[in-house]
Amino acid sequence: MPLSRQATRILTRSLVHSRQVPRPSHAARFLPSRALSTQPEPSQAKSDVPPPPAPKQSKWRGFLQILGRATLVTLVGSAGAFYYITQKDRSPGPQLPFDDSKKTVVILGSGWGSTSLLKTIDTTEYNVVVISPKNFFLFTPLLPSVAVGTLNPRSIIQSTRYITRHKARGVAVIEAEATDVDPTNKTVTFVDNSEVQGSTTSRTIKYDYLVMAVGAEVQTFGIPGVQEHACFMKELADAEKMQKRFMDCIETAAFPGQTTQEQERLLHMVVVGGGPTGIELSGELHDFLEDDLKFWYPELASKIKITLVEALPSVLPMFSKQLIEYTESTFKESKIDIMTKTMVKEVKPNSVVLQMPDKSIKELPCGMVVWAGGNKGRKVSNDLMAKLPADQTNRRGIVVDDHLRMKGADGIFAIGDCSVTAYAPTAQVASQEGSYLARMLVQMAKKDNLEKKIPTLEAELRSANTEEDRKRIGDEIESTKGQIAKVKLRPFHYSHQGSLAYIGSEKAIADLPFMHGNIATGGVATFLFWRSAYLSTLFSLRNRTLVATDWIKVKLFGRLVLHFTFNSGSQPHTSSDVARD
Repeated sequence: MPLSRQATRILTRSLVHSRQVPRPSHAARFLPSRALSTQPEPSQAKSDVPPPPAPKQSKWRGFLQILGRATLVTLVGSAGAFYYITQKDRSPGPQLPFDDSKKTVVILGSGWGSTSLLKTIDTTEYNVVVISPKNFFLFTPLLPSVAVGTLNPRSIIQSTRYITRHKARGVAVIEAEATDVDPTNKTVTFVDNSEVQGSTTSRTIKYDYLVMAVGAEVQTFGIPGVQEHACFMKELADAEKMQKRFMDCIETAAFPGQTTQEQERLLHMVVVGGGPTGIELSGELHDFLEDDLKFWYPELASKIKITLVEALPSVLPMFSKQLIEYTESTFKESKIDIMTKTMVKEVKPNSVVLQMPDKSIKELPCGMVVWAGGNKGRKVSNDLMAKLPADQTNRRGIVVDDHLRMKGADGIFAIGDCSVTAYAPTAQVASQEGSYLARMLVQMAKKDNLEKKIPTLEAELRSANTEEDRKRIGDEIESTKGQIAKVKLRPFHYSHQGSLAYIGSEKAIADLPFMHGNIATGGVATFLFWRSAYLSTLFSLRNRTLVATDWIKVKLFGRLVLHFTFNSGSQPHTSSDVARD
């Protein structure tokens, strides 16, 4: 049957698509490999063909690998060293007990002078007793930073026992207040003024050497209202009180219904004193305003005003003229008013009365007055001076000689703010006085030990039987006398290491000695130097770590706003929802 043309075309296409493609068998697939395996190795066939070159490593990649390894080793090593030091500080070893044959040194106070003395003194030569109303050392240069919340109060204090527990011989630390010193009988009377008291609250002990390092109180010059209405900047409690008062002014100004005039009064802060403390406190208040309060209290920030009052013709008289001008220009940019040649006549609850340069009287409404100037002696120092009227004729403090010995008394030394010397009463002076006195006490102990040795040698000389022994002992006596003659007590000499001050806006000023002159510098770089200098001056790794951590926290998160007071219960009452530890 003949097919049509279309059917023939379809049948042909079907036959073409159904044709099978020939494939090699399973054995045939391995023939090429088997044939290749029988060929000689390339190195045998063509020995003149060189191997392909190894890939070259990038120099930059190699440098980064070395840098990464070095960084890792450094981090691990630093972390290990940090952990070792902290654990060593936390676990002091055993100490020698008190030795009745040694002389007793009683130190009154726990400030710069006494702490420096404790760190340097050789306790193997003395029995040491520390008597102070507070059992910690306070790093006072950073106190303004605590007042505005930049630093935590616990970051700038260090336990006195941290220092004493790392000495060779045990040191007795007594938290009490010295009330009387008897220079004739060489006794000290002290009382327990703490809230919790035992059956014994008063005690009198004897001393061989007494170190007066009780510091000074705030000098108010008898101006009415200063003691009652002003905040001070001397102790840790003062900084916390100022912080609370400052936040009280802010929150009261934010209370609904306050008039604009009353808000301006409440937000006007007056700092009295143009020294380093007053300048740094003004700068810290400005930073608090610019960095934090502007964001938390935007409706009040523009009304906050800071005024610095100074009775002298200029602020910071211990700095060079160009640094004074730099500070004044910085304060002008920061809108901090400086009133020089202006005296405070009275401090009222809501204002401060000033005597202007033209002798006119002006009453300045304000919410807070911070008094940052002047020192006067404490009662225990004044009472001791009153017992020696012939030699103690200076009302500013205890008069001492070139070796820091109290004039008119035997075995009493005075260092720090409670003494009167040719140098300014600064922390730097007190610290150097404490270190000097520790070295001098070591020299005195060395001389005493040599003098005790002579009677023993003389007794041996009298009982010597042979000429050879008498000659040997006689030579030893002469040698000992020669050593005694070489022990000379050098007078105290203060070495000025420079002056630093923070002026706000992350700027600082420094007046540093160099060669036979001074280097005066200010700005942001000096601010970094100021921070590094204070970090290195802190007494322990713990303090350095805490202060550096506080600075980092404030830089990242800002100063959080808080003030709280404790009532008779245990729960704090906060004035803001934003809290800082």
